[in-house]
Amino acid sequence: MATSGRSALLSSTATGSKSTLENSNPEEDDGQDLWSTILSEVSTHSRSKLPSGKNVLVMGEVGSGKTALVAKMQGVEEFMKGRGLEYLYFSVHDDDIDDHTRCNAWVLDGDLYHKGLQGVAVPVDSIGNTLLLITVDMSRPWNALDSLQKWAAVAREHIDKLRVAPETLRELEHRLVKQFQEYTEPGSGEDGTPQRRSDEEESVLLPLGDNTLTHNLGIPVVVVCTKCDAISTLEKEHDYRDEHLDLIQSHIRRFCLQYGASLVYTSVKEMKNLDILYKYLVHRLYGFPFHCPAQVVERDAVFIPSGWDNEKKIAILHENFQTVKADDSFEEVIVKPPVRKIVHEKEIQAEDDQVFLVKLQSLLAKQPAVTAGRPVDTTSRAPTGSPRTSNRSAAANVANAMPQSGQTSEGVLANFFNSLLTKKAGTGGPGTPGGGNNTPGTVRKSGSKLGLSDVQAELDRISSRETDSDLPNANDTPAADGQDT
Repeated sequence: MATSGRSALLSSTATGSKSTLENSNPEEDDGQDLWSTILSEVSTHSRSKLPSGKNVLVMGEVGSGKTALVAKMQGVEEFMKGRGLEYLYFSVHDDDIDDHTRCNAWVLDGDLYHKGLQGVAVPVDSIGNTLLLITVDMSRPWNALDSLQKWAAVAREHIDKLRVAPETLRELEHRLVKQFQEYTEPGSGEDGTPQRRSDEEESVLLPLGDNTLTHNLGIPVVVVCTKCDAISTLEKEHDYRDEHLDLIQSHIRRFCLQYGASLVYTSVKEMKNLDILYKYLVHRLYGFPFHCPAQVVERDAVFIPSGWDNEKKIAILHENFQTVKADDSFEEVIVKPPVRKIVHEKEIQAEDDQVFLVKLQSLLAKQPAVTAGRPVDTTSRAPTGSPRTSNRSAAANVANAMPQSGQTSEGVLANFFNSLLTKKAGTGGPGTPGGGNNTPGTVRKSGSKLGLSDVQAELDRISSRETDSDLPNANDTPAADGQDT
């Protein structure tokens, strides 16, 4: 009996333990499923993988450099400008986990006709993953405030049309306020890490100022002033001074304070502050660490992160004002220069070569024929009796070849030559046609050179004659010939 009872006990114990093991297996399975679920959730929500679907919506006036700005951050030198809504992107890489993704960049056209395309870039389900970037053209600063207010109103209108749930919108607005209040300036350490705050300081958040985040869109806003290299041109051509630039900056910073926006001055031409802009965008969208402090010293490289600025810091700019006041209207001080009318010269179009040649041929046909070469003297000359008068005839031809405008010009010419001959001869005055020096003309042999007395006689004859004559007197020629014989 005892044996049988013990065996029964053992069998019952074995049966009980077996049933206990069978009952414990489902619990262990549930525990393993619980741990796998926790691990999978941690791996999903951890930063082991960069999130996708982040968007940057770029707005601004036509020609403000929106596409060029995004293309530079993308690393593209040559790009095509589109119309309506452009899609670009820039790469995001995390060196710690060796992962990369793409951040979508939607560039809205500067024409308000295309503002309805915002729904394609920012649908209602991606409003929490979107950052608004508004560009301001610094080469035309007189349009800065109007442009900022216009595009902020366009963004507000689009967000209102999305009909976001009130709870979601309040959560987005509260997140933006908390980010603004929790901003800490980077420390002065070598690694540039922000100064650590105590638990009490972290629990106490400073209240917002009077004009801070009065227009909360629920999404981060970054104002980018493009073409800041044109500031030197404004100083040269439009007589801008430091106080004008400070006034422009103060008004833009007040706008940024109302929307909780950041402010970055950039220049694609000089590659200025583009690296800071890229790092700040990645910081706001992906939570990357950012250690760059605010920069307000250089007038063309200003950087003011969201949460740093306030009214007292803006008032520092007003201390340098001399001819302008802080309360002056922006439009009264920053006046748009008058537009210079460009006078275009009338374009002259050249006609066809064949048409021109036909016209020229018709003009030449209408003109009388002209003999080429020098004009021929048709005056008849009487033949001389003696061949040895060639020298005298040459002198006469020289006189006849000169333009005869009257007796006055011949008299002036004769006096000129008389003065020269008087200086050459040195003695005696003008002689008669038969002499002029001690050596008579009859002594000269045939072929001898023309003497001074003969030239003097010819000049006397030119000055004494009253009418034009080509040849000397016929009575003088035989006398000369008779003397020579």
